[in-house]
Amino acid sequence: MSDESLRDYAKKQLKKKQDFKVYMWVYLFVVALTSAVWFLTSPNAPYWPAWVILGMGIAAFFVGLDAYGRLGSKPITDAEVDAEVERLKRKG
Repeated sequence: MSDESLRDYAKKQLKKKQDFKVYMWVYLFVVALTSAVWFLTSPNAPYWPAWVILGMGIAAFFVGLDAYGRLGSKPITDAEVDAEVERLKRKG
């Protein structure tokens, strides 16, 4: 794998991590806002912000997995490309 393509991959991964951190700040803000609205308008009603917290939490889980390499793919090496080319030559 060339240094340039490895640098591009590293930049993408760093951007994903940065975006995840921003998402977590937005998540915290939305949780605080919806909880405050619930508390100020209907504190005796069921805690409806739980649905917002659950939905955004599921998204945060998958965004975090992608950002920190558990869900995303690893960079493709030159050896893997060469092996795939050889496989395709044998097949066709």
